[in-house]
Amino acid sequence: MLEIIWAIAAFAVTLGILVTFHEFGHFWVARRCGVKVLVFSVGFGRPIWQRTAADGTVYQVSIIPLGGYVRMLDERVDEVSANERHLSFNAKSVSKRAAIIAAGPAANFVIAVLLLWLMFVIGVPSVKPVIGSIQPDSVAAQADIRTPAEILSVNDNATEDWQQVNLAFAAALGNDTVQLSVRDENGRAETHRLDISDWRLGDQQQPTFVELGMQPWRPEATNIIDYVAEDSPAAEAGFRAGDKIIAINGTPLDEWSQIRERIVSAPGERLSFTVARDQQQIVLHANIGERSDAQQTTGFLGIEPQVTAYPDEYRFVQQYGIVGGLIKGIERTWDLMVLSVQMIGKLVTGTVSLSNLSGPVAIAEGAGASASYGLVYFLGFLALISVNLGIINLVPLPVLDGGHLVFLAIEGVRKKAVSKRVQELSYRIGGLLIFALMAIAISNDVLRLAQ
Repeated sequence: MLEIIWAIAAFAVTLGILVTFHEFGHFWVARRCGVKVLVFSVGFGRPIWQRTAADGTVYQVSIIPLGGYVRMLDERVDEVSANERHLSFNAKSVSKRAAIIAAGPAANFVIAVLLLWLMFVIGVPSVKPVIGSIQPDSVAAQADIRTPAEILSVNDNATEDWQQVNLAFAAALGNDTVQLSVRDENGRAETHRLDISDWRLGDQQQPTFVELGMQPWRPEATNIIDYVAEDSPAAEAGFRAGDKIIAINGTPLDEWSQIRERIVSAPGERLSFTVARDQQQIVLHANIGERSDAQQTTGFLGIEPQVTAYPDEYRFVQQYGIVGGLIKGIERTWDLMVLSVQMIGKLVTGTVSLSNLSGPVAIAEGAGASASYGLVYFLGFLALISVNLGIINLVPLPVLDGGHLVFLAIEGVRKKAVSKRVQELSYRIGGLLIFALMAIAISNDVLRLAQ
């Protein structure tokens, strides 16, 4: 329950911050283009705080903290006196109206740069992208990569950590091949070319490198319990953190992989665990829980093992100075912008399945998880969502900023505004498309929760 509350709170903060900055972009440029702003609201619904400025603009905080809005003077919806007509939005030139509309997405890109700049100045604890194993019969298995091997670049794009590897493979999705440069444990550099002509991103929300068959190197798991989940079969059986599992049903087991395999293969069974605790051996009896998906039913106990530490040579901190952090923030924001545009194109062409669309539940989970990992990870998550929000708003659908910009471009060429009838019809069609995409995204969230 606490995790759900945390995720909802993180989601509200995420959306509130990003949409408010988006609307502030519209507000800031509108003021500088001479448009009168009637209301600038942080949040929706009933105001819980208001202040009217000397120029008549009402600043308010509303009860629903999921974004905000800007209401500008406009003759199409307001009764405007003759002496204020020059202050209305619709009376401005095409270029000024376009600037006001484009300022919202632009603000999202600017805040992404600032968030990433702050993240890199603080420093991001990272691990090098070292491949621990290759899954048999996978795309990566064709390359005969000797593991462990550190990924140096993907299609000549340097990869310092797994996030950059993930983004680089996502950018290559839809190509026939991808070039992978690695360095093995003896320091030898090798280049491999993977055939990805038949690769399509699946619906399991896995990183791209996992989809291709690459498993990151991970510290070795021990048979000492590090965590026992509340209300789990392990908690009911009396397991404690620090217990060392020695045997199951009298069979000695030395490795965590053996213990995990025995538990997973025994859904609904009652197993006896011999554990070492306080220099004594005791036997605990546990009823193994069951988890089912569309393919199979597996067992679970509700424990996590202690793991050995990452080697020092695998760990590093991505940290830069004030100027270096800003340059890195601009570079990363641009990369995310390009990737977002490419992924939208791949959704349209079918290279990426619509099942990969995520809705508010997935965003809330991501916000909660990143916030629990620490400030720097939450900053990175905010920047990613901000870039996506900016790019999506530039999609040329009439209900979005991109659609308004298309209408203005047509008006600029024709020297005449698009008729109200055409605009209203376009808004309805655009609204239906947005509603359909939202329905798909939310249904994907529900299906993931049900798995």
